[in-house]
Amino acid sequence: MCGIVAILSHGRQVSPEALARAVARLHHRGPDGQRCWLAPDGLVGLGHARLSIIDLEGGAQPIANEEGDIHIAVNGEFYDFERIRRGLEDAGHSFRTKSDSEIALHLYEEHGAGAVQHLRGEFAFTLWDQRSRTLYAARDRYGIKPLYYSLHDGALYVASEMKALFAAGVPARWDVEAVHLGVALRGGSRTPFLGVRAVPPGHYLVADREGLRLVPYWDIDYPPAGEAAADLAEAPLVARFRALLEEAVRLRLRADVPVACYLSGGLDSCAILGLAARLRGDAVRSFTLRFADADYDEGPIAAEMAAAAGAEHTVIEVREDDLADNFAEAIFHAEAPCTNAHGVAKFLLSRSVRDAGYKVVLTGEGADEVLAGYPHFRQDLLHFDSGDLDPGEKRRQLRALRESNLVSRGRLLADMTVEGSAGLRRRLGFVPSWLQLHFAARESRHMPLNFACFRPYAEGDAARLLLDGIDLEARLAGRRPVDQAAYLWAKTMLPNYILAMLGDRMEMAHSVEGRLPFLDHEVGGFVNRVPLAAKIRGSVEKYLLREATRDVVTETVYRREKHPFLSPPVSLVPGTRFYDLVQDCFRSEAMGSMPLLDRAKLLDIAERLAGATRQQRGAAEPRVLHVLSLFVLHQRFGVEG
Repeated sequence: MCGIVAILSHGRQVSPEALARAVARLHHRGPDGQRCWLAPDGLVGLGHARLSIIDLEGGAQPIANEEGDIHIAVNGEFYDFERIRRGLEDAGHSFRTKSDSEIALHLYEEHGAGAVQHLRGEFAFTLWDQRSRTLYAARDRYGIKPLYYSLHDGALYVASEMKALFAAGVPARWDVEAVHLGVALRGGSRTPFLGVRAVPPGHYLVADREGLRLVPYWDIDYPPAGEAAADLAEAPLVARFRALLEEAVRLRLRADVPVACYLSGGLDSCAILGLAARLRGDAVRSFTLRFADADYDEGPIAAEMAAAAGAEHTVIEVREDDLADNFAEAIFHAEAPCTNAHGVAKFLLSRSVRDAGYKVVLTGEGADEVLAGYPHFRQDLLHFDSGDLDPGEKRRQLRALRESNLVSRGRLLADMTVEGSAGLRRRLGFVPSWLQLHFAARESRHMPLNFACFRPYAEGDAARLLLDGIDLEARLAGRRPVDQAAYLWAKTMLPNYILAMLGDRMEMAHSVEGRLPFLDHEVGGFVNRVPLAAKIRGSVEKYLLREATRDVVTETVYRREKHPFLSPPVSLVPGTRFYDLVQDCFRSEAMGSMPLLDRAKLLDIAERLAGATRQQRGAAEPRVLHVLSLFVLHQRFGVEG
């Protein structure tokens, strides 16, 4: 896993210093070497910060083809690359390295932009074709690896992280409307920073003489209601899913360095560890976070699973003071505001993995997306797709769902009395419960913000902002409500929050590569076509995964209901380091001078926290952390205005 940069100018030459600064800013993504390449005419440059995992000695980038007229810089892993390489060599291609990255270069020579269709993995890359004077920048199908771009002062800037764009000279300015919208309504490309966009998942960017355009090459495809593989019996479904998931794990164990596993007490990471242990001939190293609050601590369940898998188990104790001390650094790497400190906990987890000498870790992220594992999807099923279910039984199941998911209330389970967006209801026919939750929480998060800044966007049409750019007829029309809700989540929350705050950015902050078997597109493509009952069976979520991996997880894990990965609410009690951090920031001149924030409201929150009850502090936590993280980004990126 690495960091990549590209600068393309249509006028004056690219500054070698700007390119070098951008690459240096990504040192955490690639501490094993940084290199830059400039075209002979000086109008384009590629940069690469390398984390060496395959071909440790010879895989330096950017890489050129045989003729030297195509150059590429890659972030990520291409799986099954040896087979593809053999085919390319048989076709006459010569390889300069033994790394997986080089196959994309020669696939491009064979297939042009269609090369992405032949790649399997987590990746982002930039490629310069001197012959056609075209820059390509592609991102993997689910958006596991980040890729951003900006047009500034006559040049196109592309990089793995926004901080590299800023280091190269792109100004950091708030996109006030995007901040107002929050992650849920920003879609696949918008960021909190003006003029900085993400290449959407499953897209590639093309910049040539005709301008800049984004081209989709893959999308999540749910079948119309009633057209899933209903004729396939349960046993073959389970067997096929097990084979695909096992293959995805096997491919992700391929590395020239040791591979470890993240392990919680949840089904997803336990299944990955169990399969990895079966496929490996030696003990797998597992890493688990532990919290002092029993409601959030999965340590004992994880320890039981590690023992059953024969794993070498490591426990990382996380205290609230640790979260306070590392909050600013984690947000700097996440490049996004948060409402819970779970991202900081993942930041600490990846640091422990690095300190133990590991560069690669398998993770369970993505299972809840492809298998409809979140409780809000069960809520949608009961509210919008329960057929002829008796109303009394429906109320009983909804009550049981709330009572068995106490930690998820207000975060993953909505109060369905909130009206939400009339525009969404009009265009979709319903409002997914996770979006109901977003609308309910947004007012609280915005409480300390300066309404004068946000007033022009307060009445923005949520339906338009969320659904513009989505082919409703091709992707949502005729689909079951749960599938529609899952599609919209996968286009917004998954790439913009889950895979950033809890995935790539927290891992790469410490030069650790996360690999996600559940987001293998072969796995996801199969699961999308199975009947919904194979995912949600009554009160059991991820039924297909439970049955497919029952022999490699403990009975405790097999029977356990979904438990979200959240850190305990920070106490905000006087005398604690988090309380002191909040008080120092909320009362500071620097925070008070931010145009986005209302100084009087900040001071009022700071005053109220001093005498707040535990319930009041818990209710205040999301908006306090949201504002605190905005302040960190403002300070660390030197945001203008």
